[in-house]
Amino acid sequence: MLKRVFAALLAAVILALPAQAQDGTLGPIQTILQEHSDAIVKSSRKTIGPAIDAVAGSGLPQAQTVLQAWQAKDMWQRKADGLFFLAKPSGDGFALTDFDTGTEAGVAAKGDLEQIKPNAGIRALLGTALVQFQLLDPDRARRVAALTSVERDPVAELIEPLAGSIEDEPDAELKARKERLLARLTARFGATTEARVTAIHVLSGSLAVEARGVLNQVLTLQPPALAPYPEGAIVARTVTPGGTDLSIDAAYDLMVAAGQAQPVPTVAERLQTLSANIDGGRVGGVPVAQLNTQEARDRAYLALVAAGTVPATSWTPEFSKAESVAGAEFALLYAEKDAAVIEAARATLKGIERKVAWNQTLDLGLDALSLASIYFLAAIGLAITFGVMGVINMAHGEFIMMGAYTGYVVQQFIPNHTASVLVAIPLAFAVTFAAGVAMERLVIRWLYNRPLETLLATFGISIALQQLFKNIFGTQARPLTAPDWLGGAWTLNDVVSISYIRIAIFFLALIFLGLVLFIMKRTRLGLETRAVTQNPGMAGAMGIRTDRVNMLTFGLGSGIAGIAGMAIGLFAKVTSELGSDYIVQSFMTVVVGGVGNIWGTLLGATLIGTLQKGIEWLNPSNTLAAQTYMIIFIIIFIQFRPRGIIALKGRAAGD
Repeated sequence: MLKRVFAALLAAVILALPAQAQDGTLGPIQTILQEHSDAIVKSSRKTIGPAIDAVAGSGLPQAQTVLQAWQAKDMWQRKADGLFFLAKPSGDGFALTDFDTGTEAGVAAKGDLEQIKPNAGIRALLGTALVQFQLLDPDRARRVAALTSVERDPVAELIEPLAGSIEDEPDAELKARKERLLARLTARFGATTEARVTAIHVLSGSLAVEARGVLNQVLTLQPPALAPYPEGAIVARTVTPGGTDLSIDAAYDLMVAAGQAQPVPTVAERLQTLSANIDGGRVGGVPVAQLNTQEARDRAYLALVAAGTVPATSWTPEFSKAESVAGAEFALLYAEKDAAVIEAARATLKGIERKVAWNQTLDLGLDALSLASIYFLAAIGLAITFGVMGVINMAHGEFIMMGAYTGYVVQQFIPNHTASVLVAIPLAFAVTFAAGVAMERLVIRWLYNRPLETLLATFGISIALQQLFKNIFGTQARPLTAPDWLGGAWTLNDVVSISYIRIAIFFLALIFLGLVLFIMKRTRLGLETRAVTQNPGMAGAMGIRTDRVNMLTFGLGSGIAGIAGMAIGLFAKVTSELGSDYIVQSFMTVVVGGVGNIWGTLLGATLIGTLQKGIEWLNPSNTLAAQTYMIIFIIIFIQFRPRGIIALKGRAAGD
């Protein structure tokens, strides 16, 4: 019985000391830790570097575990023998794990251990050392986190581990990201000129902001310097004192610091000097009572300089810093000292900026096309009611708003966003078609050929509809959510992108362009509408029911406005004022394009969308100014083309 107890105790002792073999030798990772024990326990950022490098560069599989435990403050030293362990709380003590074998090493009381507590600076160094292991971690999320860490805090030491992780990277996206990151790191911290220049040339194919950021860092300028410049310095450009890069005072201070000029005391400093040198009621031989003018004070100060009482100065009442710095040479110097790297970075950055400019133009064109499609959708209904029928409908914007609210209501009953949109589009058309027919029957039919009365009546209806919907839905914006497959954006590169919902609206605008053209050119309703528009009397004499044609045409234009509102509501705020944001642009689109011409409406929307985006690009901080300039342009345009881009001819034009 005693033998078994003794054997159990002996086994427990051996298990508690696995970091040291029975022959007294230490495990490989424990050996490294013991070699740097003093630095590890001291935990000073100034001296800890060799210890971290020794563990990280050991090539041992246990290195990552040690660094992670160290960074997480889970590494403890046993006071009895100075060995290091991974320790976790367990009951009243700490469960120890041997770093070399990964096996349990018993339980120790807290008083028998000393915790290694790295400060924030050391934890940052440990994090950098861990990156080389995380870049090859089987878990993709950890590899992504490691890449993000390198991008956030790039250092030269990470070039080698990053390069070594690329070949074995199984994920194509992460591999490309690693290659781009390696090029950026090498461009900044490469060991040789050839390596840096090669990496800079690799960046020439990238439009990413990060690539331009690296090149700008390579081309970082130092504060202005005074000639002669330090040996090896590379001049970026010379500067003239008094400009934006260098003030005259700063230029003179540089000359003083270089010993090329003497300090110039300020007025306050001169006055303080005079006060400190009053002797017998005089300063520099001038009675204090006479120092009531600046001229007298200057004369007294110069007398002190001449007597050697105060330091010599180049200052006189006629002194001018501008004249003093005029003959000196100043320049901005590159922080980089390698001329070949600077030249490669300048050429590459210039090429990238040229590509960025072209892509920004393309992006601006896509934005303009997107805005034009929105304006076309909003205006195509008005092109029928105003352009074809000649009815000035100021409530057209409220039909747009009505369509958006229809989509919102549908989504309250159909939570699936795709299904709700498919249901809401025809329903929005039906609701606004019915509202348009009702408006035509009750109001418009009595006001044909009376444009002023029509304008006033529809303006009143517009205000009434806004207030009605405000009472029903409140003043807060209501959400009209697009389907998930319309989320995000189509990205061509780091500069050019456009949201999928705007792409969908563009194609919706094309669909309705074709639909309206088909109705107006290929259907009986379109034929009768054109007949009634050109000659209502003759159309009635030929058996066409002109009042029915007017009603259906007005309803068609209103229904299309409802669908436009449904589409606009997917990216704009749905409020009772939604329509008022588009009514002015809708009228301008129809008038500029040519009243009564569908193709003209398309051209008008394109012109206005392009014009507005162009003005916003020139003045991005003031969108209201963009709209003002656009209206002024259109007023001038109408003076030269009063009938729009595509003017109707013959009787349709009223000739």
